[in-house]
Amino acid sequence: MTALATLAMVNIDAADPEVLAAFYHQVLGWDVTHSERDYAMISDGTTAVGFGRVEGYRAPQWPDAGKQFHLDFHVGDLAEAEARCLELGAAKPEFQPGGDRWTVLTDPSGHPFCICLKS
Repeated sequence: MTALATLAMVNIDAADPEVLAAFYHQVLGWDVTHSERDYAMISDGTTAVGFGRVEGYRAPQWPDAGKQFHLDFHVGDLAEAEARCLELGAAKPEFQPGGDRWTVLTDPSGHPFCICLKS
């Protein structure tokens, strides 16, 4: 199949883009390539994630069937990655459907993300 488009980047709404860029910079080790009050971006040189300020931003709730997306990250050690993410400002919701294979966390703006053991 011939592609109609290529993915340029992912943009995530936020109350404070600079805080989210700094958080995900620490989680992924990607460079902060842009950081200002209304917009920030991280990149590994191939893929980019942007964070845009939305006035009146409301964090998604977990669990909530109305959430629209979440990010998954592979980690080598689930407990170690969880502890480090919590140190960086993540939170751990009470509801955890992953058993011992993945953990749901929320970033400083409340977006859920999963840390997952790579199979």
